[in-house]
Amino acid sequence: MKHNVIVINQLITVNNLLFSTHLLTLFLLNMNLHKLSSRLCPTVTQKFRHLHIQSSGQQLEAVAVETASAEPNPLSVFRTSEQDPAYHSERQSGQYYTFPPAHIQKLFPHGLPPRFQLQIKTFNEGCVMVRPPALELISYLKRADYSKPPLRYVLYGDTGTGKTLSLCHALHYCYTQGWLIVHIPDAHLWVKNCKELLPSSSRPSRFDQPIQASQWLKNFKITNEHFLSKIKTTQRYVWTKRESTEMGQPLGELVDQGVNRMKSSSDVVGAVLRELRLQAGGITEGEGAFKLAVAVDGVNALWGKTSLKKEDRTLCEPEELTLIHNLRKMMKNNWSGGAILTALSQTGSLFTPQSAYLPNELLGEEGFDHMEPFVPVSVSNYDEKEFESCYLYYLDRNWLQHPHSRSEEGKKELIFLSNKNPSILERLCAFL
Repeated sequence: MKHNVIVINQLITVNNLLFSTHLLTLFLLNMNLHKLSSRLCPTVTQKFRHLHIQSSGQQLEAVAVETASAEPNPLSVFRTSEQDPAYHSERQSGQYYTFPPAHIQKLFPHGLPPRFQLQIKTFNEGCVMVRPPALELISYLKRADYSKPPLRYVLYGDTGTGKTLSLCHALHYCYTQGWLIVHIPDAHLWVKNCKELLPSSSRPSRFDQPIQASQWLKNFKITNEHFLSKIKTTQRYVWTKRESTEMGQPLGELVDQGVNRMKSSSDVVGAVLRELRLQAGGITEGEGAFKLAVAVDGVNALWGKTSLKKEDRTLCEPEELTLIHNLRKMMKNNWSGGAILTALSQTGSLFTPQSAYLPNELLGEEGFDHMEPFVPVSVSNYDEKEFESCYLYYLDRNWLQHPHSRSEEGKKELIFLSNKNPSILERLCAFL
């Protein structure tokens, strides 16, 4: 009898425990459903309101549209409606703005990072975050005196912090203001992995890179096509015994010479850059007046080492390359009517420590002396607001598919793993 009572008491205890567990489960489920309903409520309400109003006449439909537009979208905080970079300020800092597709095709025919180009294709839009380094650079450009020699701006920071896109943001500002753009998207590609290296026909001590020069001229023509008929050459250029470009001809004819005659393309690049230096600024009003923006990403490559070998198997020095020689001239401040926008890059840099990112570390003594004086602009990792904006943008684009990545704990893990580094965060989210 006593044994039966003990068994019954144990059964009662087990039943109470099961019931308590069941209640706890229902409570947690109810909490989750409440959270989910609060998230879905605006969407569901809008859909049912639309269905109801659709059957109630045009007047009610108009009222519903006004009501829906008045309801705030919780994901709208990461975007700004101001698409003109000239009007960007601290008010838009941390928000995304959209590059118009036409501007991407004209301004960046080859000038955007490969992973960002893939993101544009995936998201079907090119969005760039408005960040303090770009705002700082644009504010300098607005206040500069272009009757004097150009100021040199140097973006620097750790790998993957967003130096290239900050440079592209500033370039977009120059483009919308009607500047002529000279853009070198990655100078490191001119000092390594060159498919064709030929002795220069005009300077025996130098080497030409006809493929790189011809490709750059094609993209330069796409970006600045409306300038090429207005700017005229200031001297006669002789390419061969039978071919020459006469003084007073449109700059477009000079560019076509390099595109159609690959052998002389490296010398044509030098001639084009020379004409731009001489004519930048010009008269304050009139057809031929233009401001010149020289933008070089990976500018430290101009004074680094190369992986290109001569016929005797010795390495070429950067100054022996015709393209690098002419590009170094653009870095000097012996001309006026423009600005020199540069970014340092450890990625692709040859024979430099991975931890190096400061200007004196990447430029070296020769490069630092050549660029000095310059205005340094630091680019760092995301702050709290920028990370939250990026996270919401990825949610909006359905880029985060894993359920845990959409939770608060998942967001904290992304912060920990990426340290708020934009490039690392993008690569982590690509697998989620």
